[in-house]
Parts: sequence; C-alpha cells; structure tokens
Amino acid sequence: MSQPVDHSTHPHLLLVEDDPGVYQFLLPALSAHGYHVQHARDLAQARQASGFAMVILDLGLPDGQGEQLIPHLRSYSDVPILVLSARQDEADKVQCLNLGADDYLMKPFGLQELLARLQAALRRSAMMQMRDHVYQYAGISVNRATGIVTKAGAPLHLTPIEHALLMQLASKPGSIFTHAQLLQAVWGPEYLNDTQYLRIHIGRLRAKLEDQPAEPKVVLTELGIGYRLA
Repeated sequence: MSQPVDHSTHPHLLLVEDDPGVYQFLLPALSAHGYHVQHARDLAQARQASGFAMVILDLGLPDGQGEQLIPHLRSYSDVPILVLSARQDEADKVQCLNLGADDYLMKPFGLQELLARLQAALRRSAMMQMRDHVYQYAGISVNRATGIVTKAGAPLHLTPIEHALLMQLASKPGSIFTHAQLLQAVWGPEYLNDTQYLRIHIGRLRAKLEDQPAEPKVVLTELGIGYRLA
C-alpha cells in the first residue's frame, strides 16, 4: 500500500514501463529533477511496489494491459496516475480516465511537458490534503466537508444537481472527469448516454461560478471527453 510521502522535498514515483528506450531515458532524467523513482517492468512488479506518491503508467506491458493496474491502485489509494501511451484512439484515453487515471500523455512526449504534468498533479494532491478538502480558485471556494460554496466570500446557491456536479469535480481538482463518470456519479448508471443533461447543467453551473460563462476559467472542458476544475 502506498504510504504518505513528503511531496515538497523528494517525491517518490512509480514508473511502470517495459520499453528500455523509454525507461533508460526517464530514470536518469527524473532523478536529475529530484524524484526518487521505483521502476516496474510489468504488472506483477507494479503490484508489489509501495511508498510512492504518484504513478507513471505505460499501457502495453509484457503480462497484461497497463489499465488493469488502475482499478487495483484505486482500491486502496488516491495517488495521481499519469498514463503514458502510444495509442492515439480517444476511446483508450476515455477508458483509462473512467477507470480512475488522472491524466493521459501520448508518446512521443517532451520531458518538460511530462515534468509540468507531474508537478501539477503532485501539487494538487498535496494542496487538497493541506486544505482539508477546500478548493479555492478565482474567488470560488468549495468546502467539500461542509458542502458550502462561496464566490467572492458570498454564499452561492446551487441546485442539488449543480452542487453534486461541483462536489464531484472538486474531489480531484485538475483531474479530468469523463462524461460517463459524472453521469454515473450524479444521475446513476441508467443515464450514462445522456450527455445533453450534463451539458445543460454544466452550463447552468458555469453561469453561477464564472465571471464570463462563455469563456470559463473554473469549469474547463476537455473536448469530447469531459470536464475538470482549473
């Protein structure tokens, strides 16, 4: 099981990757940027790893598909999971996000983009722990413990659906929630194909949260996939 790690000093990462060209590049590069990296070449090794603050996960592994590891990790940990894959199909990306991955980076990728995504994911994770489940951005405050939402310090009155959507998004700020994840969480499994419901209520939520709903800065769209909080 993953143990608490000090994100601010030397974060521990689990790299699950079997391609020598990739891990021989990433291991020294990540180490040079202050990360302690555990390396697993397959699913079996990854399931035995512990003490990590984040997972970098390749999908094509010798003993199975990398996405099989995601529900295993989510059964006991909420550490950020960044998927690396050469697969270009949007359905693969949506599937990984639906299973619980936080982000998806397609190969080939640049080191600076990878580092930026790692830092952002670890920062989000640490901030959510430090702030006791309070999300704050652009004058918006969402307290998941009390359910209170404010804008510029004033209480914001949301419908039950709007409130449920916001609480779901605020559970992992910055992480992408697919249409299916949000529909399942807020409406139930019988509504998984009713994306129009979701668009309407996201629009209403933005009308209350955003200064300029047509140019949202808080509730962001991942085109064709879902939504996330900035």
